[in-house]
Amino acid sequence: MPTGHYNILFLSNRNTARSIFAEAVANRLGRGHFKGFSAGMNPANFLDPLAIDVLRVAQYSVDGLRPKHWQEFARADAPALDFVFTLCDPVAGEPLPHWSGRPITADWRYPDPANLPDEEWQRRKELARILAGLERQFRAFMQLPFKSLDEISLQARLGELGERDRIARSADAPNAPPLL
Repeated sequence: MPTGHYNILFLSNRNTARSIFAEAVANRLGRGHFKGFSAGMNPANFLDPLAIDVLRVAQYSVDGLRPKHWQEFARADAPALDFVFTLCDPVAGEPLPHWSGRPITADWRYPDPANLPDEEWQRRKELARILAGLERQFRAFMQLPFKSLDEISLQARLGELGERDRIARSADAPNAPPLL
């Protein structure tokens, strides 16, 4: 891994909301130390318009955001990836493509926007929660001591981070059991 600059690919199924959010978050909060990319296993032809509106309201740039297929990042001319994060359960259970350079992978699971409520105000609220969760998780990720952890230790810490944030998100959900 290079020192001071890390490339991160965020994978989801359609690449219309969650992974787009994560790309935007990484590029804004990463301040040049982290470069975010996103892709889908089965990308859609367009971004979720409500997701784009949620990003704009949160003052994120949406310039250049578009659905992309993961194969764009498996080509020889693609950026070398340091991390690959899956953002949904179906993708997390599928075998991932071979990435050159052996990036560290982890699962950061978020609800599928296709399964969110139909009412626009409810969808907007849930999309905003997903964006806030990704911001919180990415801030914690940036605090990891990358230079002092070996690959195995870093992989373990990323797994813990993903699980801890999943539990925190479920605790925010209505009728969720309290965290002990």
